[in-house]
Amino acid sequence: MAEAETGPPPPGEPGGPDPHRNRRQVLYWRLLARLSGAEEQPALESAGVAAAEAAGLPPAVMDPGVSVDSLVQRFPELAAELQGLSEVAGAGAEGASALGAPVGDQEVRRAALMSKLLLNVFSTGSGDVTAEQLSSWQSDAGWLEQAYGHAPGSMRGRPRAGGLAGTLGELEGDLVRRMRLREVLADDALASRLTPSMSLIEQLLRDKSNLSGTALANAKALIRRYVDEVAEVLRTQVAQASAGTVDRSVPPKRVFRNLDLQRTIWKNLPNWSPDDQRLYVDRLYYRHTSKRIEPARLIVVVDQSGSMVDSMVNCTILASIFAGLPKVDVHLVAYDTRALDLTPWVHDPFETLLRTQLGGGTDGTAALEHVRPKIADPRNTVVVWISDFYEWNERTVFGGMESLHRSGVRFIPVGSVTSGGRQSVNPWFRQRFKDMGTPVLSGHVKKLVHELKNFLG
Repeated sequence: MAEAETGPPPPGEPGGPDPHRNRRQVLYWRLLARLSGAEEQPALESAGVAAAEAAGLPPAVMDPGVSVDSLVQRFPELAAELQGLSEVAGAGAEGASALGAPVGDQEVRRAALMSKLLLNVFSTGSGDVTAEQLSSWQSDAGWLEQAYGHAPGSMRGRPRAGGLAGTLGELEGDLVRRMRLREVLADDALASRLTPSMSLIEQLLRDKSNLSGTALANAKALIRRYVDEVAEVLRTQVAQASAGTVDRSVPPKRVFRNLDLQRTIWKNLPNWSPDDQRLYVDRLYYRHTSKRIEPARLIVVVDQSGSMVDSMVNCTILASIFAGLPKVDVHLVAYDTRALDLTPWVHDPFETLLRTQLGGGTDGTAALEHVRPKIADPRNTVVVWISDFYEWNERTVFGGMESLHRSGVRFIPVGSVTSGGRQSVNPWFRQRFKDMGTPVLSGHVKKLVHELKNFLG
């Protein structure tokens, strides 16, 4: 009897080669080769296109020269799939099959689409960058952020934030630096393609003294647009925050709108008459609604050195919003090695930012000289100090801050003020603030808004 043939079973049979696994591996090897800067390998490229087509995807998915926006415009059905990549990854086989394709094919589709996003975002090349290229990259990065369950632009922050957010911030900053920004700004058509971002605003603020004419006008328009966008978000957060504690030392005003009906009924329940089915009220209870009468003074001190650009922008806008509230006297001081009193322009964050001079070292003693004369009523004053507190004269600066606190001033140290809450603080200062009973506030802007409204209310 002839011996039975041995060898791998046919594809698709138990124990046979998994074509879907092979296709995913081809896609990932191609991605790694591209990101490593290796020369294009025709065999790997053609195998990648074949893998994508086998999973029902168009060859354009494999072309890094095609933006994600262009891809979605040509194939609208891919939009939901791109936005839900992280959900498919977390849901496993059930989530994959829910999208309508076989589980194996859907895993290949996910690998191809994720490769598309990663390659478009992380393969930025070298050399000069045009406004159109920057705008296209920002859009592609927005799609990647959505794939991870975040709003477009929300993961791009300061480069030292770390993780994916920090990497995206570094990439965006590098692209902005590689732009011939002055030439772009001098051309209205090119400038109109720019999408405002923190990295771009930083470059504009640093270079504003070298701009004139059309370039300066376009730079101001971009800064104004970004300021308005951030201000809209911050106004909502201010409006939603609590309005502060009620002053219970003031008797409640006895008017109908302040009547506490629920408490009145509860307190008078012993007067209930079961015979005539009536509640006899011998005392009315009113809600306390009195708040602060005298104007509170808010002094915002913000470090404008190079590492604190996002805080400078956020705090300038936030100060202008609080300056528009009744009974709040807002002052704004910016500093690096010198201090600048920006209070005359505090109502207009755009004009304020144009007067800042980013960069330099950090010397808090210069800011303290501006702050001390502004304190007339310590217990009715709050000083918000935003910095990473990497001071060259640590003990002198902290001594001045401690003196403010002991005088009765509400002193709030903040590590940074960003939309994502990232912060970096000198450990020496962090520990001493904690010992002083004024721990560094989380850098999330929402928390600072809550603290300020609680004091100023």
